[in-house]
Amino acid sequence: MSEFSPGEWRKSSYSGAQSECVEVALDTAEVVPVRDSKDPGGPALVFQADAWASFVAGVKGGEFPTG
Repeated sequence: MSEFSPGEWRKSSYSGAQSECVEVALDTAEVVPVRDSKDPGGPALVFQADAWASFVAGVKGGEFPTG
């Protein structure tokens, strides 16, 4: 999914200056591309928007262990 321009990608505000995080492109209606911030020209995983929304809701709801 390298056709997404860098301006469309964003990472969590919690990541700060770290370069070890993922970035998402949320400007698409049906899919959410996710890539490694250390390799912006590399491949991206693409998730259906509803699946990504469920994942984010699970993270916010504490469904996943944090460490």
